[in-house]
Amino acid sequence: MVTSEAITVVRNDDRHRYEAWLGGRMVGHSQYRSRTGQVVFTHTETDPEYEGQGIGSALARGALDDVRSRGETVVPECPFIAAYIRGHAAYADLVAPDADGRA
Repeated sequence: MVTSEAITVVRNDDRHRYEAWLGGRMVGHSQYRSRTGQVVFTHTETDPEYEGQGIGSALARGALDDVRSRGETVVPECPFIAAYIRGHAAYADLVAPDADGRA
């Protein structure tokens, strides 16, 4: 299993996504749209070779921590990000009030 310490999460504003990097290789990403003060997560994907190894969780954690550090809120349209937030109460406060019950 890959540990989150080995994974680097980078915000790529040009491609509108957070990327998970492992050993110089992008192994996952989470697409987003920006709104004023909000990040709308739309889709998260992990390289099939790395599924089940904690990449998605590390990616979600890194992305949500970055959103928090920017003082923004989250609209979790992506089912993976919504499920991650539901399973990790420490991130529940990031969900935008107008997120229509997602997460």
